[in-house]
Amino acid sequence: HKAHIRQFHQFCAMASSRQGRLALVVLTIGVYFLSGQVFVQTSTRAAVASRTGSSTALQAVPLANGAMSFDRVCREWRCKYSGNKADSVSLEAIAKIVDEYLPALKAISPGVKVNRLVCGGCLDFKLMTTVPLDDFGPWEEKGFAPEAEFLEKIKAIEGVSQVETQTITNMEI
Repeated sequence: HKAHIRQFHQFCAMASSRQGRLALVVLTIGVYFLSGQVFVQTSTRAAVASRTGSSTALQAVPLANGAMSFDRVCREWRCKYSGNKADSVSLEAIAKIVDEYLPALKAISPGVKVNRLVCGGCLDFKLMTTVPLDDFGPWEEKGFAPEAEFLEKIKAIEGVSQVETQTITNMEI
């Protein structure tokens, strides 16, 4: 059992690297326990279950030897902006693009949560879209739409740099 957890942690570490994410796009969205065994469910299987109305819902995925778990996955879009947070022209331009894409983000899943984070000290901007584990696979298969369009628009803003993405768990505790 501990070997499976270790493999899952290694997988997560690999998936957090840029090359690993590209290689693992169609791999797991979840690991769950069934009869004491750990299984990896592919996003394709989850999408089929979702489209066919399967009653097989994914259970919370255990982490840290069972000390924590998750059943929600977040796609984070982040960048650095320039200027003072109170009057930053680049941050204002980002806000307008967020307003443009917010309806599409909120339509991804009935259980979606969208959070905006701004740090005035380190000039970080983050947009975090969190969905239930069951809805992550179908969204992933669509390339996290509207991610590509959104990122291209913020990359074009003068003063915006270090545009990146990350897939992480995001649980309210």
